[in-house]
Amino acid sequence: MFLRNAKSLFLSILLLGIMFPVFFVAADLADQCAQISESNTGCPNMSSADCKNLLQQCSDYYDEQSELISQDITKTTQQKNTLQNQIAALKKKIQNLDYQISQSNVKVNSLGLQITDTQESINKTFYDIEESQNQIKNILRKIYEQDQKPSFIILLEGNLFNFFSNIAYLEGLNKKVSELLDSTKDLQSYLEGQKEKMDGEVDQLQKTIAFQTLQKKENQQNQRQQQEYLNLTEAEYQKQLADKNEIEAKKAKIRAMLFSLAGTADTEAPNFGEAIEMAKNVGNMVGIRPAFLLAIISQESAIGRNVGQCVLTNAVTGEGKKISTGAVVIRIMKPTRDVAPFLEITQKLGRSAYDTPVSCWIPAYVRGQPYGWGGAMGPAQFIPSTWKLFEDRLKTLLGRTPDPWGITDSFTASGLYLADLGAGAKTKTAEKNAASRYYGGSSSYANSVYTRAGCIQTFMDEGTMSSYCQGLIF
Repeated sequence: MFLRNAKSLFLSILLLGIMFPVFFVAADLADQCAQISESNTGCPNMSSADCKNLLQQCSDYYDEQSELISQDITKTTQQKNTLQNQIAALKKKIQNLDYQISQSNVKVNSLGLQITDTQESINKTFYDIEESQNQIKNILRKIYEQDQKPSFIILLEGNLFNFFSNIAYLEGLNKKVSELLDSTKDLQSYLEGQKEKMDGEVDQLQKTIAFQTLQKKENQQNQRQQQEYLNLTEAEYQKQLADKNEIEAKKAKIRAMLFSLAGTADTEAPNFGEAIEMAKNVGNMVGIRPAFLLAIISQESAIGRNVGQCVLTNAVTGEGKKISTGAVVIRIMKPTRDVAPFLEITQKLGRSAYDTPVSCWIPAYVRGQPYGWGGAMGPAQFIPSTWKLFEDRLKTLLGRTPDPWGITDSFTASGLYLADLGAGAKTKTAEKNAASRYYGGSSSYANSVYTRAGCIQTFMDEGTMSSYCQGLIF
């Protein structure tokens, strides 16, 4: 017995030893991630490699937490929709009962008027019956009086014809009055039957109104309860949204720290290995294929080695000049669309607007008229007006004012844009369509990008690259 208990105790201790460390590790990771996301010092007393490893764990942890909260939000949203639908249905029921009660009240009022009219008719027929009965009494009395006259009196009056004529008239009148009396009694009986019927209808309607009123009160009570549940659900929903926003903010800060550990000077072109790591970080964050993202950056700026050969010189006309020769170049930047955003962007970053490199205009003409503009900025080659569309999202992710000429910032902006354009599907059609739209609808551009993406993907998978691909990428 002792051995059996000892064995059970040993197994319990062993299980606790296995389970509790997992719990403590999970709790410890959550605390560490929270501390890092709330501090401005990164990972103190840790090597760059250890810090990067911890930040990646935190990034994965916050991804999981964000997904769990998103699932809760989905469930809560469904509950909200169900409750809102139930409340709407109850409102319709209450409204319908209001209509039915109003309709029944109208019928009761109408029947009340009819009953009043019928009662007046009954009263009138009762009076007519009394009159007819009195007339019959008088006629019968006169007939009786005539019958009681002695024969000698009738003979003394000397007019037998008048006597019998009077008797016949009285009997005929009595017959007519009797018929009228019978008809009046029939009418009275009919009217009393109608009144009784209408009284019954009124009684039934009043019972119906009472039942409908009770139903209405029950529905109103249910509606109040459902509204209370909805209010509680809405409060839970808002809490979940707040939790998700907090998680997303922490995740953004963690990823910004990861980017800062990429090992590349922010405005210097990265080497190919650094560029691949940067593409992986951004691609995994926004949900697109890293090789495809790097192919776009390669196509646009040779992975940051060519961010523009011109500068703006005239903010009114959009003219500029070649950096290498000083030659005037037209259509460097579209004045009505991009100059104002460009001046704002450079001013925020403390850059000189007229010394910051941008892309030159690629001469193109349609029906003899110049077409297109230059002015694209940084490794991702965003035009200023497009960059402004992503500025707030980038600031949230990076935790600072984004810089189009910064390596981290440009990779991130390009990744966000490509995800918005549908590259998250990671299919050939989706990626080529996203690449085409990235460059204004060019299919040849999309084909070139997709070829580069194939070269980069092969290198990432196999560690080798053909001479053709090397010439294309490098």
